Amino acid sequence: MKAFLIANPKGGSGKSTLSTNLAGYLAHTGASVMLGDVDQQWSARRWLATRPHHLPPIQTWETGADRVARPPKGVSHAVLDTPAALDGKLLERVLKLSARVIVPVQPSAFDMWATQDFLNKLLSAKAVLKGKANVAVVGMRVDARTRAAAELDAFFATLDIPVLTHLRDTQLYVQAASAGMTLFDLPPSRTARDLQQWQPIIDWVQQG
Repeated sequence: MKAFLIANPKGGSGKSTLSTNLAGYLAHTGASVMLGDVDQQWSARRWLATRPHHLPPIQTWETGADRVARPPKGVSHAVLDTPAALDGKLLERVLKLSARVIVPVQPSAFDMWATQDFLNKLLSAKAVLKGKANVAVVGMRVDARTRAAAELDAFFATLDIPVLTHLRDTQLYVQAASAGMTLFDLPPSRTARDLQQWQPIIDWVQQG
């Protein structure tokens, strides 16, 4: 089983958007996918409850802050959405399950400061130091025309980890989420630009 951890201690960084859409992509490949939600707000779990039955299935991975069990046999891929302030023993437990960690970052000073502190902890974790978990970052809700986007690029340039892509700020994510859907469930004519932005994430996920 390949497990993907979506993590950032800053609330509202785009973790649920990234995790649900990644699970949606994997489901469309025919994989047996579970989406776990350690966040006590249960955003991903509530989203799953609204997902139309005719779409590629995504199973619920029953997890909690005090119980992060391995998914059952037969699951090929798992995506784990995590809470704000992820730290300590909980961080260690979820890292043990995860082959790859994606850190979403929004283009604001508060998000970048919080992310830098988190990355320092993440990169010193045993699973990462031993090469058992690879880490990358993704820019979220980025408008390339803004000064904030330039500042985010400058921040990313200081990191010694892969920067996969920038995902633009679009209502498509909001509209899809409210219907229990992902970009990968929408007509390609509506999502071509966004799917192009997702391609580096897909390539990274498929490695190894």
